[in-house]
Amino acid sequence: MSIITLTTDFGTKDHFVGAVKGAIYSELPDAKIVDITHEISPFNITETAYILKNSYKSFPDGTIHIVGVDSELSNDNKHITIELDNHFFVCPDNGLISMIASEINPTKIVEINIHDRIESSFPVLDVFVQVACFIARGGNLTVIGKEIKDYKKLIEIQPKVNQEKNKIIGGVVYIDNYGNVISNISKKMFNSIGRGRRFKVSASRYFFTKIFAKYNEVTGDNAHDSIQYDGSRLAIFNSAGYLEIAIYRSNLETVGGASTLLGLNYRDSITIDFINDSQPDFSPLT
Repeated sequence: MSIITLTTDFGTKDHFVGAVKGAIYSELPDAKIVDITHEISPFNITETAYILKNSYKSFPDGTIHIVGVDSELSNDNKHITIELDNHFFVCPDNGLISMIASEINPTKIVEINIHDRIESSFPVLDVFVQVACFIARGGNLTVIGKEIKDYKKLIEIQPKVNQEKNKIIGGVVYIDNYGNVISNISKKMFNSIGRGRRFKVSASRYFFTKIFAKYNEVTGDNAHDSIQYDGSRLAIFNSAGYLEIAIYRSNLETVGGASTLLGLNYRDSITIDFINDSQPDFSPLT
C-alpha cells in the first residue's frame, strides 16, 4: 500500500487534520499516513514549496502527497494531480509545485474534474482524499481528469541573475524553527554564476564575504570554547542546498534568531554581488 503524506496550513487545534485522516482510513483501512507538517503559515505558497521540495525525496517511489494550502477551487486556482520524479502530488494549481518542477519535469499533469459530482468548501477532505485513494488503488490519472501540458509558475520562487552575470538577486522564502532565514539561492546557482570569484552577500543592512559549510565553522580553531560565538551571524548553505542567514546556536527565547535580530522577513531581498578580480580568494564549495 502506498504512503500518503499530508502537508497543510491547518494547524492541529481544529478538526481538519483528524477529519482528513479519518476519510483516508475509511477508504483505505491499511493506509500509511505521514504528516509532513500542518504548520505552514496560512496561505503561504512559497513556504509550502520549500518544505515540500526538501521532504518528498526522502519517501519511496510511488508516495502520494496531498497538499492543502490555498486549496479553495476557483477559475484561477484549479485542482491538479502531478506525477513527478516517481511521486504523485494532489494539490491546487497555485504555483506551489514550481520549486520541485524547476529541476525535474513532470511526467504527467491532470486537471481534476470530479467536482461536478462533489460540491465542497473543504476540497482537501472531499476531493483530494478521493483522488489520493484512487491513485493508491492503482487508478489511472486520466480517469479523474483531463491531461494538461502545464502548471502555474510562481515567479518569485526563482532568483534572478543580471545580464552581466555578476549579481544574483534572491529573497527570503522560509524562516525555520530556529529563526534562521532561508533564501531561494541554491549552491548550484552560486557556483555556476560565481565561478570562483570573490563575493558579497547582502541581507538587510548586513553583509557576508564567506559562506560556511557547517554552522560550527564560525568558531574557527576555538571549538573548545564555542560558547563565546553564540549569537554570531553567519551565512551557510544548509542541508537542502540553499543559502541561509543564521545565528550560531540561536535560541528564540534568549539569543534570538536571524529573522528577529537582523530584521529579515519573508520576501525580503538577499543578493550576492560577485567581484571580478584576477586573484580571487574564494573557491566554490563542493
